[in-house]
Amino acid sequence: MKFSARATSPSPNPISLAQQQATGPLTNLSDSNPTRHGLAPSLLPSVYQADPRGPRKAREQLAAFLTRREGRPLDPNRLYLLSSTSQGYSWLLKLFCDPGDFVLTPRPGYPMVDQLAQLENAEVDNYYLTWDGTWMTDLGGLKQYLQLHSPRALVAINPNNPTGSYLRPAELAELQRICATHQLPLIADEVFFDYPLISRERRRIAGSEKVLTFALDGLSKNLAAPHAKVAWLEVSGPASQVSRALEKLDSIADAYLPMSEIIAAQIPGLLAQIPAQLKKVRARLAENLAILRRLVHASSTGVVSLYEPEGGWSALLRFPAWIDEDELVTSLISKYRLSAQPGYFFDMPTPGFVSLSLLPRPSQFAEGAAKLIARLDELSAQ
Repeated sequence: MKFSARATSPSPNPISLAQQQATGPLTNLSDSNPTRHGLAPSLLPSVYQADPRGPRKAREQLAAFLTRREGRPLDPNRLYLLSSTSQGYSWLLKLFCDPGDFVLTPRPGYPMVDQLAQLENAEVDNYYLTWDGTWMTDLGGLKQYLQLHSPRALVAINPNNPTGSYLRPAELAELQRICATHQLPLIADEVFFDYPLISRERRRIAGSEKVLTFALDGLSKNLAAPHAKVAWLEVSGPASQVSRALEKLDSIADAYLPMSEIIAAQIPGLLAQIPAQLKKVRARLAENLAILRRLVHASSTGVVSLYEPEGGWSALLRFPAWIDEDELVTSLISKYRLSAQPGYFFDMPTPGFVSLSLLPRPSQFAEGAAKLIARLDELSAQ
């Protein structure tokens, strides 16, 4: 496994070695942590000990929650607490990419990783999902690509956004074999995993020991609370690779220390709200998806179709490619004061897509989706 040149592990110097070997209490004349000198404000914990992975107690609480949720033992020492999954991506880009290196992301897909890679002086290339009634990874194309190119990591979104497709167990197993063969770390974004929209077998990537894996998740989606600003990164895989990755990630994380003790203290209460929030949001998603199915079925022209999502918060509508996506959305803005994301925003394989959020209140969603479909019917008749 190859790490970036900038992801260094600090070497012990004579002073740090002597400190480690000292017996009994040691007074540090250079200690600048005010909490160790009785100067912390009363509203905050009286003692703060920096931990690059996040406060130990909060990680233990998170590990216990994930163990119950996923039915597998989870080591808090393999967790990093973050302020967002975007921060996790940034750290992983630092870990694996020197300037000019690149990672592979799925297309169609949300362009967030592209933006983050640019900020890290890294690049992005793509492997592809194809549609034949369901979305599947083009594994043959990926294998051919890797014979000629050397990415530094592969990103898998499970389920993908905007396609809403989960990785099938056999599909995931083959992706893991490909990563192992090419010594590629697997970055798994599973923030929408607990929002299935149909009954289909699905499997988490988090915790897999088959290949070095970095799984991202957080409260933004689990709680439907983007303002909660709590996320996590779990490292798993072959023990020797995990050990090296943790050592280098510690060095990166220690430069940021993003998790506030104030936020960490709220984590148990926030985790306790997840089941109720999931239930509430799933009900909203199911109701709006049913509304969308009825509206598509009732379309006067029959030119609009729904690409059934398997999970997540959004749905894709397909319409004739001769209808310009920009014209569609700008006409919605001018005519109805409605907007939507065009397919090209996600690098859809062909023109003629629009993505809808399934989160709005059902009455608002029904009104907006009906106007969108009516506008598509109008444009198709021109």
